[in-house]
Amino acid sequence: MSDDLTSGLRELAASAEQVPPLSGAGIRHLAQRRRRRRRTVAALGGTAAVAAVALALVLGSGGSGTGRQEAPATRPTSTLTRQQAPDVEVDLSSRLLKAGGRSMPVSSGFALAPTPTGRMTVISKVDVTMVSGAVVGRPHDLRYNVPWVIRLRADDGTTTAVFGLSTDNTTPGVYDITSGWIGLRTADAKWLYDRLRTGSVVDIEGHAPAAAWPTPSA
Repeated sequence: MSDDLTSGLRELAASAEQVPPLSGAGIRHLAQRRRRRRRTVAALGGTAAVAAVALALVLGSGGSGTGRQEAPATRPTSTLTRQQAPDVEVDLSSRLLKAGGRSMPVSSGFALAPTPTGRMTVISKVDVTMVSGAVVGRPHDLRYNVPWVIRLRADDGTTTAVFGLSTDNTTPGVYDITSGWIGLRTADAKWLYDRLRTGSVVDIEGHAPAAAWPTPSA
């Protein structure tokens, strides 16, 4: 090739070369800056994501997080308070007292002096006490000793008693002659007296049935 052609080709090749804008050290510095920028962007992105989650939680709780927060709802308990089973059940309508698998006839208050009903508790016991004749269906001005007295009281202060109707053991289950107490045959009253303790529960239900007063001949 001629010298002129060779020189022209060399000039053309020189003009086509791209000179690097930076030196090797500059290129490494630029790469380090780019890596730092990417890490910064990633860190800022993570922080923003955490902030977004926190904001969503606060908004979901119904407040800004600085005010009073509602207590979480408690799971309703499935256990109900159970009432103590009675030691004695009295049904005035059928004139029966049930305790310990036994059924015993009773004589309760008559129409003008009914026996109180409801749940009662044994508050005291006495083996014998003196009462007016009204308690046992006798003249009011007389007094009688009655055995095996179990005194009862309701939560509202109402009181009554179970006792041995010793003046007439044929009355329980047939007539209601007391002034509000519950009369048992003497032997039944003794059995119940020995069985019950202070704090025993007695449920009284029903009402004395209407019945004719026994005649003197009866």
